[in-house]
Amino acid sequence: MAHLWVRAEARPNERRVGITPAGAADLLRRGIRVTVEDSATRVIPAADYAAAGCGLAEAGSWREAPRDALIFGLKELPEDGTPLVHRHIMFGHAFKGQHAGQRLLARFAAGGGALYDLEYLVDEAGRRVAAFGYWAGYAGAAVSLTAWAAQARGGLCPPVAPRDDTAALLDELGQDMAGLDAPSAIVIGAKGRVGTGAADLCEAMGIAPTRWDMEETAHGGPFPEILGHTLFFNCILARPGTPVFVGPDARDTGRELRVIGDIACDPDSDYNPIPLYDAATNWAAPVVRVHDAPPLDVMAIDNLPSLLPRESSEDFAAQLLPSLRALDKLESGVWGRARAEFDRHVREVQA
Repeated sequence: MAHLWVRAEARPNERRVGITPAGAADLLRRGIRVTVEDSATRVIPAADYAAAGCGLAEAGSWREAPRDALIFGLKELPEDGTPLVHRHIMFGHAFKGQHAGQRLLARFAAGGGALYDLEYLVDEAGRRVAAFGYWAGYAGAAVSLTAWAAQARGGLCPPVAPRDDTAALLDELGQDMAGLDAPSAIVIGAKGRVGTGAADLCEAMGIAPTRWDMEETAHGGPFPEILGHTLFFNCILARPGTPVFVGPDARDTGRELRVIGDIACDPDSDYNPIPLYDAATNWAAPVVRVHDAPPLDVMAIDNLPSLLPRESSEDFAAQLLPSLRALDKLESGVWGRARAEFDRHVREVQA
């Protein structure tokens, strides 16, 4: 019998979860055991999972979970260097040359565990079965607009925190932008989930963004057209062959560009298409100013969907549930493909 162990997230400001109590009850009815760790920050309290029939455990106790349990979380594990002996389901950010990812793979190699990376759970056509992308785009555009409004008034983006729902987010953003002329915006990756979310947020705030996708970027960058917009939203994941969208020399050129929302946020990758900064930003300091006159701020928070934790969790959990129902068939389907991806990369670490 498969055993899914839902761990508490260790990262500050991370309130999301990948399965709802209703989804957990569905798995229990199918004979899959579900244990849920307590969490003081998770948007859905542990008591709701207990009411659905799940077993409860202390936060962080996944380290002592039965060896056959599948440890399920979203964001990264504490980077303490300990060998990882369990099979983990999470966003590992380890397969695209990220330096922290190489350390994570080394921990799996040392402990004999395995990673089923949520980004690499794909169907037969190679399309991801579950993603937070839409909400990353939506929230990332919102924070970037907040940064632009603060900059327009001579300041720097203030700290941000999770909102109850999209209505609350839009109301607050409307207050931030009150009295300012609407900026122009360009979205690269506009046909994908992330780009759709960013464009939808812009439309909700009365901004009609320029929408670019693969066709417009196929000839390679940098792209001077980006510099003619006030805001630029990068919604393309970094990978080999990704062109540079905005290079370091853009700081000193004539430009309208004032805020870059690097929603894809991969500064630790060798393929970063925005080589203007080298570390993600965070909730307390949402932007880094990379030039002063005229100002240019980069927003690069890497857990943006947690700005709307309930809506993004419910959406993602609904997408993922059909795959979780197949946890007793890890050798095939989406799980088999994800394991093969892990095996290929961990061999490179071991070589």
